[in-house]
Amino acid sequence: MTAQVRDIRESIRARALAEGFDVAGFCRPETAQEEKTALADYVAAGTHGDMDWMARTRERRADPHILWPEAKSVLVCGTNYAPPESPLAGVARLDKGAIAAYARGRDYHDTVKKRLKRVARWIAETHECEVKVFVDTAPVMEKPLAMRAGLGWQGKHTNLVSTTMGSWLMLGEVFTTLDLPPDEPETDHCGSCRACLDACPTDALSHAYRIEARACVSYLTIEHKGDIPERYREAVGNRVFGCDDCLAVCPWTKFGTLTKHEEFSPKPGLDAPDLADLAVLDDAAFRALFAGTSIKRTGRDRFVRNVVIAIGNSGRTDLVPLVEKLTEDGSDLVRDAAAWARARLAAG
Repeated sequence: MTAQVRDIRESIRARALAEGFDVAGFCRPETAQEEKTALADYVAAGTHGDMDWMARTRERRADPHILWPEAKSVLVCGTNYAPPESPLAGVARLDKGAIAAYARGRDYHDTVKKRLKRVARWIAETHECEVKVFVDTAPVMEKPLAMRAGLGWQGKHTNLVSTTMGSWLMLGEVFTTLDLPPDEPETDHCGSCRACLDACPTDALSHAYRIEARACVSYLTIEHKGDIPERYREAVGNRVFGCDDCLAVCPWTKFGTLTKHEEFSPKPGLDAPDLADLAVLDDAAFRALFAGTSIKRTGRDRFVRNVVIAIGNSGRTDLVPLVEKLTEDGSDLVRDAAAWARARLAAG
């Protein structure tokens, strides 16, 4: 690596950190053959469930060169969103709704992308190159790229793990035509630990490094469009949007520090919302409460479906009249969940 190339790379890294990212690294826009094969097998087996976009974009997702043939380097940036207390504390309060840590504040798709666009614009203007920005919704295998860029490794729970920030990292990438040397990739430090596997409430992590999405609480409460299968409803507990259990129990999490980013602070009412308040939301109230958050994209019906299941698990017999009313809701999803919750509460 020449001194000039090294200086360019480090100036870009410094700019990313100055814009608010907590970590940044570089890698080639490449995917290993075993990763391509694993993705193809995952989709072929239907493990992705309702996430049809995984099948539609599989080829582009598996090969960054298909996504953008001119790209020569990738800047991978990470944002620490570690919450002030373990999400497991919220899961234990069955009378309240538990919302995944990343979703309690402003929508990270917007906040991270804006920060990433500022970095990309600076790179393009300073070094006269082309750039493209990707955050989550694009067909990019982010975690393998982050591992190659030295940000962490893909743990047994399939999420990225960092030795300094644990499992609380949001990722974003800038693809560029600049030819920059990659950083040293991170190695796997999971060892014999199986804390995340044992913590999964629905056994969606029965195999290390492979998640059965159709059993995952995050998938069931966010992505799944139909009724949540009855065999998983009790295990959902009070989780009304997402699940952080496998992240929270990871031993590397203890090395993390509280996020410095205000956008991840819980929006008023979303830290430990009362289930009764959430269950009575109509579409307008739902949109107003969750405006600017990731939760809004799920829609009122799916969200209230989750809330009613949480009520069924709460033991709160005082909410039976509310559940009874919801058995006549305009949504099939809500009515089905309400009938189940009514029976569960009646059974004690």
